[in-house]
Amino acid sequence: MSPLFPALTGDFPATADRPALRFGERSLTYGQLAGSAGALAARIQDAGRVAVWATPTPETAVGVVAALLAGVPAVPLNPKSGESELGHIVKDSAPELVLTAPGAELPTALGQLTRLDVDVHAPDPGAAPPPAGLTPDHPALVVYTSGTTGPPKGAVIPRRAIAATLDALADAWQWTADDVLVHALPLFHVHGLILGVLGPLRRGGSVRHLGRFDPAGVARELAGDATMLFGVPTMYHRLAEALPGDPALASALGRARLLVSGSAALPVHDHERIAAATGRRVIERYGMTETLMNTSVRADGEPRAGTVGVPLPGVELRLVEEDGTPVAAYDGETVGEIQVRGPNLFIEYLNRPDATAAAFTADGWFRTGDMAVRDPDGYVRIVGRKATDLIKSGGYKIGAGEIENALLEHPAVREAAVTGEPDDDLGERIVAWVVPEDRPGDRPGDRPDDGLAAELTRHVADRLAPHKRPRTVRFLGSLPRNDMGKIMKRALKDAPQHTHENVTGHG
Repeated sequence: MSPLFPALTGDFPATADRPALRFGERSLTYGQLAGSAGALAARIQDAGRVAVWATPTPETAVGVVAALLAGVPAVPLNPKSGESELGHIVKDSAPELVLTAPGAELPTALGQLTRLDVDVHAPDPGAAPPPAGLTPDHPALVVYTSGTTGPPKGAVIPRRAIAATLDALADAWQWTADDVLVHALPLFHVHGLILGVLGPLRRGGSVRHLGRFDPAGVARELAGDATMLFGVPTMYHRLAEALPGDPALASALGRARLLVSGSAALPVHDHERIAAATGRRVIERYGMTETLMNTSVRADGEPRAGTVGVPLPGVELRLVEEDGTPVAAYDGETVGEIQVRGPNLFIEYLNRPDATAAAFTADGWFRTGDMAVRDPDGYVRIVGRKATDLIKSGGYKIGAGEIENALLEHPAVREAAVTGEPDDDLGERIVAWVVPEDRPGDRPGDRPDDGLAAELTRHVADRLAPHKRPRTVRFLGSLPRNDMGKIMKRALKDAPQHTHENVTGHG
């Protein structure tokens, strides 16, 4: 098959001096990356599978690229994972080696693996032919899911999925070798690793990784020659918060060719604040570990807040009812589960044939578990997860996401999450979990009153519909989130809270 990184395996003189990667003050050109990754590929080519200790460093990027050049599946490991989770992943994926930066301290769970330190300055061994027998379906990565419903599952991602997704995004985003990407995302996940590192390398462009997110770092890079920013909603929220007092940040964001948010929905309120301050709208895309990218707002399309755009080239997408009947309506109201089919899909869950079989329909569609509606022009709006965000109340099917966006439009709300709870009358009642903004005159320990709860309920009813209003409002100091900024709704019930029950009754 064709190489994943033409700039590394083709005509080196044309690209050797072009910047490829920069992590803080450390950088590699394409020639240096070809040398170090090529040398490492030669050392690991006989391994069955390798783990990569995925710190935000050049060593992680070189390690993953080397594995892909060698045709050896790589397993990115989250450095923040606990011993139990790491132990499960290592036992399940059975890597022969762990690639890491020199001097990195590894946890006990990796103690049985042979350690191989990555040398980012290794001499160029010369272009080597790609391994024989590589096919589009050859496993490239084993990326572990978040494990919200049990131990993490290893999604086996083939080479074709990486190529198909990155080429589809190049079409949708007009992504070229001239683009310089800025991001600060973790490198053990699809967003940060495949889109954020492998994406620029496939295009022949470059990536600047900040190490850790910082609005000043974003401003510095976008004020220079950077053209694109990838982030998650938490990052864009912090940018929106910083914009009023930072004209340099507003100017830098306004210079960007593309601002992309993903991994969770970006609240409409943050969309509007960023657009008002910078003149630039954030676009959203939708993907999963198992599917890579499915949809996106296109660079040449309407950057409509609250949507994830249209299916990417090569991706088939449908909405289905609970009984599997396709949803034909493009009315912006009818909720169905998203199912997708295309070259972007994973092969299987490693060692889990039962879970793999359950994830697909008989005719080959992947069941995402995400609920959405489609607007008349085909734009997809995700309203939540089937397991946690589809609320059946009073005979209606309601998506938590649209209620969350409505709550976030209220000036007294900093963060919001919506869930359903059993209710004898309604089947399920809508529960709003709200982190309020600090108000003038508030003192430490002050709690929001019933008046604010009732006001938020009326606010939702006025913007959406009376049946979508929360019946219970719970105020929290913060919402539990994972490393990618996604709200962990299953943990909400354990969070300290101040509850206003039945603020509107059952009318």
